[in-house]
Amino acid sequence: MSLSSELCLSNLQRLVEYFELEEILSEDGGPYLPLVSPMSPEPVGAMRIFSGAKVERAVYIGISVPAIGLDSHMLFAFAPSESALPHFTVDSVQAGPTYAFHLDLIPRVDLGTHLGWMDDVMMPLTPIWEEVQEWEGLTRAHIAPRQRAIMSPWMLVNRATEEAFEKMSEPVGAYLELWLKLVENGVSESTHTDMTASDLARRDQENRALIFSPEVDKVWAQIERLLGPSVPAEMRSVLRGEAL
Repeated sequence: MSLSSELCLSNLQRLVEYFELEEILSEDGGPYLPLVSPMSPEPVGAMRIFSGAKVERAVYIGISVPAIGLDSHMLFAFAPSESALPHFTVDSVQAGPTYAFHLDLIPRVDLGTHLGWMDDVMMPLTPIWEEVQEWEGLTRAHIAPRQRAIMSPWMLVNRATEEAFEKMSEPVGAYLELWLKLVENGVSESTHTDMTASDLARRDQENRALIFSPEVDKVWAQIERLLGPSVPAEMRSVLRGEAL
Protein backbone atom coordinates (compact mmCIF):
# COMPACT_ATOMS: atom_id res chain seq x y z
CA MET A 1 0.00 0.00 0.00
CA SER A 2 1.34 3.43 -0.95
CA LEU A 3 1.82 6.22 1.60
CA SER A 4 -0.98 8.25 0.08
CA SER A 5 -3.46 5.36 0.03
CA GLU A 6 -2.58 4.22 3.54
CA LEU A 7 -3.20 7.66 5.05
CA CYS A 8 -6.73 7.75 3.65
CA LEU A 9 -7.74 4.09 3.79
CA SER A 10 -6.61 3.51 7.36
CA ASN A 11 -8.93 6.29 8.50
CA LEU A 12 -11.75 5.01 6.31
CA GLN A 13 -11.40 1.64 8.01
CA ARG A 14 -11.45 3.30 11.44
CA LEU A 15 -14.62 5.22 10.51
CA VAL A 16 -16.41 2.18 9.08
CA GLU A 17 -15.58 0.02 12.09
CA TYR A 18 -16.45 2.68 14.67
CA PHE A 19 -19.96 3.32 13.32
CA GLU A 20 -20.47 -0.12 11.73
CA LEU A 21 -21.15 1.44 8.35
CA GLU A 22 -22.50 -0.62 5.48
CA GLU A 23 -21.05 -0.26 1.99
CA ILE A 24 -23.43 0.53 -0.85
CA LEU A 25 -22.32 -1.68 -3.73
CA SER A 26 -22.97 -1.71 -7.45
CA GLU A 27 -25.37 -4.22 -9.01
CA ASP A 28 -22.51 -6.64 -9.61
CA GLY A 29 -21.38 -6.49 -5.98
CA GLY A 30 -18.33 -4.29 -6.56
CA PRO A 31 -17.58 -0.68 -5.58
CA TYR A 32 -20.42 1.74 -6.26
CA LEU A 33 -18.65 3.35 -9.22
CA PRO A 34 -15.53 1.94 -10.91
CA LEU A 35 -13.43 4.67 -12.52
CA VAL A 36 -12.02 4.16 -16.00
CA SER A 37 -9.75 6.32 -18.13
CA PRO A 38 -8.48 6.34 -21.71
CA MET A 39 -5.02 6.34 -20.15
CA SER A 40 -5.36 2.77 -18.90
CA PRO A 41 -6.97 -0.47 -20.14
CA GLU A 42 -7.80 -1.31 -16.51
CA PRO A 43 -9.95 0.71 -14.06
CA VAL A 44 -7.91 3.49 -12.49
CA GLY A 45 -9.86 3.57 -9.25
CA ALA A 46 -13.27 3.57 -7.67
CA MET A 47 -15.78 5.60 -5.74
CA ARG A 48 -17.03 3.73 -2.68
CA ILE A 49 -20.02 4.78 -0.56
CA PHE A 50 -20.87 3.83 3.02
CA SER A 51 -23.75 4.77 5.29
CA GLY A 52 -25.05 4.16 8.78
CA ALA A 53 -27.29 5.41 11.55
CA LYS A 54 -25.06 8.32 12.58
CA VAL A 55 -23.17 8.95 9.36
CA GLU A 56 -25.39 10.02 6.50
CA ARG A 57 -22.85 9.17 3.82
CA ALA A 58 -19.12 8.47 3.72
CA VAL A 59 -17.53 8.72 0.29
CA TYR A 60 -14.10 7.43 -0.67
CA ILE A 61 -12.61 8.19 -4.09
CA GLY A 62 -9.31 6.62 -5.11
CA ILE A 63 -7.56 7.25 -8.43
CA SER A 64 -4.20 5.71 -9.31
CA VAL A 65 -2.57 6.17 -12.71
CA PRO A 66 1.07 5.02 -12.65
CA ALA A 67 1.61 6.22 -16.22
CA ILE A 68 1.37 9.84 -15.04
CA GLY A 69 2.65 9.26 -11.51
CA LEU A 70 -0.71 9.97 -9.84
CA ASP A 71 -1.96 8.29 -6.67
CA SER A 72 -4.90 10.24 -5.20
CA HIS A 73 -7.24 9.32 -2.35
CA MET A 74 -10.08 11.30 -0.79
CA LEU A 75 -12.45 10.59 2.08
CA PHE A 76 -15.46 12.74 2.94
CA ALA A 77 -17.68 11.70 5.86
CA PHE A 78 -20.97 13.57 6.13
CA ALA A 79 -22.94 13.98 9.34
CA PRO A 80 -26.75 14.19 9.01
CA SER A 81 -27.71 17.21 6.94
CA GLU A 82 -30.22 18.52 9.49
CA SER A 83 -27.67 18.45 12.32
CA ALA A 84 -25.05 20.99 13.42
CA LEU A 85 -22.29 18.37 13.36
CA PRO A 86 -19.30 19.16 11.13
CA HIS A 87 -18.25 16.96 8.24
CA PHE A 88 -14.83 15.26 8.13
CA THR A 89 -12.53 15.20 5.14
CA VAL A 90 -9.01 14.10 4.26
CA ASP A 91 -7.23 14.04 0.89
CA SER A 92 -3.87 12.38 0.36
CA VAL A 93 -2.07 12.65 -2.96
CA GLN A 94 1.21 11.63 -4.53
CA ALA A 95 2.01 13.28 -7.86
CA GLY A 96 5.42 12.14 -9.02
CA PRO A 97 7.89 12.76 -6.20
CA THR A 98 5.60 15.27 -4.46
CA TYR A 99 3.03 14.60 -1.77
CA ALA A 100 0.07 16.75 -0.74
CA PHE A 101 -2.71 16.58 1.81
CA HIS A 102 -5.90 18.32 2.86
CA LEU A 103 -7.49 17.78 6.27
CA ASP A 104 -10.47 19.57 7.81
CA LEU A 105 -13.71 19.53 9.74
CA ILE A 106 -16.29 21.44 7.69
CA PRO A 107 -18.32 23.98 9.73
CA ARG A 108 -22.10 23.75 9.62
CA VAL A 109 -22.83 27.27 10.86
CA ASP A 110 -21.46 30.75 10.18
CA LEU A 111 -18.38 30.99 12.40
CA GLY A 112 -18.60 34.77 12.46
CA THR A 113 -21.88 34.65 14.40
CA HIS A 114 -21.58 31.38 16.35
CA LEU A 115 -18.72 31.73 18.81
CA GLY A 116 -20.07 29.02 21.14
CA TRP A 117 -20.28 26.49 18.31
CA MET A 118 -16.77 27.39 17.18
CA ASP A 119 -15.38 27.07 20.72
CA ASP A 120 -17.05 23.70 21.34
CA VAL A 121 -16.46 22.10 17.95
CA MET A 122 -13.40 23.64 16.31
CA MET A 123 -11.19 25.01 19.06
CA PRO A 124 -10.04 21.53 20.23
CA LEU A 125 -8.28 21.23 16.85
CA THR A 126 -6.08 24.24 17.57
CA PRO A 127 -3.10 22.51 19.27
CA ILE A 128 -2.89 20.01 16.42
CA TRP A 129 -3.17 22.75 13.78
CA GLU A 130 -0.48 24.84 15.48
CA GLU A 131 1.91 21.92 15.78
CA VAL A 132 1.72 21.10 12.07
CA GLN A 133 2.46 24.75 11.17
CA GLU A 134 5.92 24.29 12.69
CA TRP A 135 6.87 21.20 10.69
CA GLU A 136 9.72 21.25 8.23
CA GLY A 137 9.08 19.88 4.75
CA LEU A 138 5.75 21.63 4.16
CA THR A 139 5.06 24.22 1.48
CA ARG A 140 1.97 26.22 0.59
CA ALA A 141 -0.70 24.51 -1.48
CA HIS A 142 -2.40 26.42 -4.29
CA ILE A 143 -5.73 27.07 -2.57
CA ALA A 144 -7.54 30.33 -3.37
CA PRO A 145 -8.91 32.50 -0.52
CA ARG A 146 -12.54 31.89 -1.46
CA GLN A 147 -11.94 28.14 -1.44
CA ARG A 148 -10.51 28.45 2.06
CA ALA A 149 -13.50 30.58 3.08
CA ILE A 150 -16.01 27.79 2.44
CA MET A 151 -13.97 25.31 4.45
CA SER A 152 -12.55 26.20 7.91
CA PRO A 153 -9.64 28.19 9.39
CA TRP A 154 -8.44 24.91 10.91
CA MET A 155 -7.94 23.36 7.48
CA LEU A 156 -4.52 21.82 6.98
CA VAL A 157 -3.58 21.86 3.30
CA ASN A 158 0.01 21.64 2.09
CA ARG A 159 2.46 20.08 -0.26
CA ALA A 160 4.92 17.90 1.63
CA THR A 161 8.16 16.04 1.40
CA GLU A 162 7.94 12.30 1.92
CA GLU A 163 9.32 12.68 5.45
CA ALA A 164 6.71 15.30 6.40
CA PHE A 165 3.91 13.35 4.73
CA GLU A 166 4.74 10.23 6.73
CA LYS A 167 4.08 12.21 9.92
CA MET A 168 0.56 13.20 8.85
CA SER A 169 -0.99 9.98 10.16
CA GLU A 170 -1.01 11.48 13.67
CA PRO A 171 -2.88 14.75 12.95
CA VAL A 172 -5.28 13.02 10.57
CA GLY A 173 -6.04 10.42 13.22
CA ALA A 174 -6.48 13.15 15.84
CA TYR A 175 -8.92 15.15 13.67
CA LEU A 176 -10.88 11.96 12.99
CA GLU A 177 -11.03 10.94 16.64
CA LEU A 178 -12.36 14.37 17.60
CA TRP A 179 -14.97 14.06 14.87
CA LEU A 180 -16.02 10.58 15.98
CA LYS A 181 -16.61 11.86 19.51
CA LEU A 182 -18.60 14.84 18.22
CA VAL A 183 -20.85 12.59 16.14
CA GLU A 184 -21.24 10.19 19.06
CA ASN A 185 -22.04 12.88 21.64
CA GLY A 186 -23.67 15.58 19.52
CA VAL A 187 -23.34 19.36 19.61
CA SER A 188 -25.18 21.40 22.23
CA GLU A 189 -28.27 23.10 20.81
CA SER A 190 -27.33 26.18 22.83
CA THR A 191 -24.53 26.87 20.33
CA HIS A 192 -26.91 27.41 17.39
CA THR A 193 -30.33 28.37 18.77
CA ASP A 194 -31.01 30.59 15.77
CA MET A 195 -30.92 27.67 13.32
CA THR A 196 -33.67 25.08 12.86
CA ALA A 197 -33.10 21.64 11.35
CA SER A 198 -34.34 22.95 8.01
CA ASP A 199 -31.97 25.94 8.25
CA LEU A 200 -29.04 23.59 8.87
CA ALA A 201 -30.03 21.32 5.99
CA ARG A 202 -30.42 24.26 3.59
CA ARG A 203 -27.06 25.75 4.57
CA ASP A 204 -25.43 22.32 4.19
CA GLN A 205 -26.84 21.93 0.69
CA GLU A 206 -25.62 25.37 -0.34
CA ASN A 207 -22.19 24.90 1.25
CA ARG A 208 -21.62 21.51 -0.37
CA ALA A 209 -22.67 22.90 -3.75
CA LEU A 210 -19.81 25.42 -3.42
CA ILE A 211 -17.25 22.98 -2.01
CA PHE A 212 -17.76 20.63 -4.95
CA SER A 213 -18.21 23.29 -7.61
CA PRO A 214 -15.89 23.04 -10.65
CA GLU A 215 -15.84 26.83 -10.68
CA VAL A 216 -14.46 26.96 -7.13
CA ASP A 217 -12.25 23.86 -7.09
CA LYS A 218 -10.17 23.63 -10.25
CA VAL A 219 -9.16 20.03 -9.51
CA TRP A 220 -12.43 18.96 -11.17
CA ALA A 221 -11.09 20.12 -14.53
CA GLN A 222 -8.13 17.77 -14.07
CA ILE A 223 -10.44 14.91 -13.13
CA GLU A 224 -12.56 15.53 -16.23
CA ARG A 225 -9.46 15.35 -18.43
CA LEU A 226 -8.64 12.03 -16.79
CA LEU A 227 -12.10 10.41 -16.64
CA GLY A 228 -14.28 12.38 -19.06
CA PRO A 229 -17.13 14.75 -18.07
CA SER A 230 -19.94 12.36 -17.07
CA VAL A 231 -18.24 10.44 -14.26
CA PRO A 232 -17.02 13.54 -12.32
CA ALA A 233 -20.56 14.94 -12.59
CA GLU A 234 -21.89 11.78 -10.92
CA MET A 235 -19.17 11.99 -8.27
CA ARG A 236 -20.18 15.57 -7.44
CA SER A 237 -23.82 14.53 -7.21
CA VAL A 238 -22.94 11.87 -4.62
CA LEU A 239 -20.76 14.29 -2.66
CA ARG A 240 -23.53 16.90 -2.62
CA GLY A 241 -25.81 14.31 -0.99
CA GLU A 242 -28.20 13.84 -3.87
CA ALA A 243 -30.18 10.60 -4.21
CA LEU A 244 -28.19 7.61 -5.46
